[in-house]
Amino acid sequence: MTRPDPRKTAALSAALSGAVDLGALKARADAARTAAATPAAPAGASAPDNGSVPWIVDVTEASFQAVVEQSLQVPVVVLLGASYSPESQQLAASLTRFASASGGSWILARVDLESSPRIGQAFGVQSVPTTVAVAAGQPIDAFAGPIADAELSQWIARLLDALRERLPGIRAGEARAGSPVVAEEDVVEDPRIVAAEEAFERGDYVAAQGYYSEILASEPGNELAKEGLAQARFAERAEAVDPAVIGKADSAPEDVDAQLAAADAEVAGQMVDEAFSRLVATVRRVYGDDRDRVRSHLVGLFELFPADDARVAAARRNLASALY
Repeated sequence: MTRPDPRKTAALSAALSGAVDLGALKARADAARTAAATPAAPAGASAPDNGSVPWIVDVTEASFQAVVEQSLQVPVVVLLGASYSPESQQLAASLTRFASASGGSWILARVDLESSPRIGQAFGVQSVPTTVAVAAGQPIDAFAGPIADAELSQWIARLLDALRERLPGIRAGEARAGSPVVAEEDVVEDPRIVAAEEAFERGDYVAAQGYYSEILASEPGNELAKEGLAQARFAERAEAVDPAVIGKADSAPEDVDAQLAAADAEVAGQMVDEAFSRLVATVRRVYGDDRDRVRSHLVGLFELFPADDARVAAARRNLASALY
C-alpha cells in the first residue's frame, strides 16, 4: 500500500479525547510517596506473576510516574483494567505474553483501576480494559476493549516502527530478544482492512469508508478502522475541494463553510500551519453550533498527523486558549 498506515500516525484514540493531566497525577503520586516515606517502585521492578521479567510491571499511583519516565527510552504500554473484568484478564494475558518475548523493547505497565482509580481518571478512561501507549512522557495512541492477538501484534509492531528512531532503548531491547517483537510480514492482515485499503489506494474513498464503517458497526473499538475512516473521509473532501476556496475564505472570514473547505485545501497542499491557524482564528470569531463545527473539523485534521507532531501540539494549545 502506498498510503501511510493509520497506526503509524500514532494518533490519540477516542479513549483519550480529553486532556490527559499526567502532571496532576505525578503531584499526587509524589505526595503519596512522601507521606509513606517509601521510594517508588523502579520501572524495572518485577510484577508478582510475570516470571521475573523486568519490563512487565504492576504499577500503582505511587509508582506510576517512575514507569512513565522510562518512556523516554522505550514505549510504555499501559493496560488499564480491573480484576472483575474478564476482558481485562484476557488482554493482560496476551500483552504479558508479548512483553515477555520483547527483550525490553517496550514496557508493559499493568494498572488495576480498582486500587488505582486516579490513573484511570488521568487518562479519561471510560471503559475497561483500555490500553494506552506512552512515549516521551505523552500518550500517543490507545484502544478500548480486547482485540485479537493478530491485531494486537500488529499494533505493537507498528508502534515500535513509528518510534524506533526516536527512542534509543527499542533497538537495544530488540537485540536482547534476538529480533523485533513482531515481524510485520509475519502478521496476518485482517482481510476487511485490506479491502478498505485497496479501495483507498484506487481512489474509491466512498467504498473505503463503507468498508471501515461496516467494521466499526460490529467492532466499535477497532482502531485501524477508526483511523482508516478518518483518512478516507479527509481524502474524499480534499479531492473535491477547489484550491481557489482559500482566496474566497480569506475575503469572507465570516463564511464558516469556506473556512472549513480552505483548511482542507491547505492541509492537502502541505500548508498545515496555515490550516490550523485559520480554524483556530475562526473558533475565536464564531459561537454556538458554528464554533462546535469548526472545533470538530480541526480535531479531525489533528488525527491525520502523529500526536507528537509539533504543529499539532502548538495548534492544540492555541485551540484550548481560543475555547477557554
